[in-house]
Amino acid sequence: MKKISLNSQILIGSLSGILLGAVLSTLDKESAASQVSLYIAELLGMLFVDLLKMVMIPLVFTSIAVGVANLRAHNKIHRVWKTTLGYFFLTAIVAITLGLIAANLLKPGKGLQLPMFQDAMENFQAHEMTLPEFFTQFLHSLFQNPIAAMAEANIIAVVIFALLMGIALVIGGERFQNIRIFLQELLELVLMLVGWIMKLAPLCIMALLIKLVVTQDFSLLMILIKFISLVIGTILLHALIVLPMILYLVTGMTPIKFWRGAREALITAFATSSSSATLPITLQCAEQNLHVKRNIAGFVLPLGATVNMDGTALYEAAAALFIANLVGVDLNLMQQMIVFFTAMLAAMGAPGIPSAGMVTMLLVLQSVGLPVEAIAILLPIDRLLDAFRTSVNVEGDMIGSLVVQKVVESDVNQN
Repeated sequence: MKKISLNSQILIGSLSGILLGAVLSTLDKESAASQVSLYIAELLGMLFVDLLKMVMIPLVFTSIAVGVANLRAHNKIHRVWKTTLGYFFLTAIVAITLGLIAANLLKPGKGLQLPMFQDAMENFQAHEMTLPEFFTQFLHSLFQNPIAAMAEANIIAVVIFALLMGIALVIGGERFQNIRIFLQELLELVLMLVGWIMKLAPLCIMALLIKLVVTQDFSLLMILIKFISLVIGTILLHALIVLPMILYLVTGMTPIKFWRGAREALITAFATSSSSATLPITLQCAEQNLHVKRNIAGFVLPLGATVNMDGTALYEAAAALFIANLVGVDLNLMQQMIVFFTAMLAAMGAPGIPSAGMVTMLLVLQSVGLPVEAIAILLPIDRLLDAFRTSVNVEGDMIGSLVVQKVVESDVNQN
């Protein structure tokens, strides 16, 4: 009998989780069966995410350091850097533009009466952060003691240190050969651990989706259905049309072939709402299923999980206009341009963890004088929307690794 592939097991687990979650949400939440089922789902989901977080820091550090070190020639490093950052900025610009256009056309929140809105505004406490404060804090987070950054899971500081370490290994050449070999072997060891963790993925992803479905407030979802539909629809447009079109035009790979190879990572991203926690699986899919070279994947994907947040940027721009409509403020073109640039900066500074966009959303709102307390209305629906935007974040990273590999290979062949 043919063994069911892990990819198929994860798909079956995901569908089962949504179905079981829908069944549990119809039961009495105080009943013993409902409470025990939800507790088990929370326990399994927490275990899976914690295991992924356990390997996340060593994986980020070793994959980036080894990836840069293996890009031996300086001109190749330069090409990879240029292509990666160019791709990140291009897709972010397109995503934010889509969000703003959709919000201007559909005007979500216009005339919407929410009884709980005033209460939410009164009860929510938010720290207001100016643009200079955010920029200063962002720069400060880049350069920190690497040991402390690893202990505190400060991904962006770990990424910066790993980049510098990789560059130093390239410049040092054969002098640091032993260190490069050690890091390479450490990376392979971490990837072995990732393989073990992946054996739990079907069951644990099912548990995460059960919890997601059961804990949603469906009455609020119905009230905010226009905004939710706008965000999900625009994200799907970016994920199903824009990014696959870039992939096909640059690499010639069809969307179906890509999605088949990326399915495990995309489902995990949806279930965990964390691009950082999904990173081990993203790397595995890119290298094994999509045949991205390890030095390219090890550079582009960890960096993308930190700064390439198309879904988050799109959401924050649309959410700013949604809140402006709720409070009766019309944002002019200049104010929307401020939202555009602030959303891009805020998305780059958002950590790859669940609901991280809520933290940087404060900066976007304050940049155009909107009340930051209004973010309270987004909190009950954020977990659902976070699942979609994290999936497109991860998709963008994986397509980016394929695009960078194709461009770099084309440059090498031309030279």
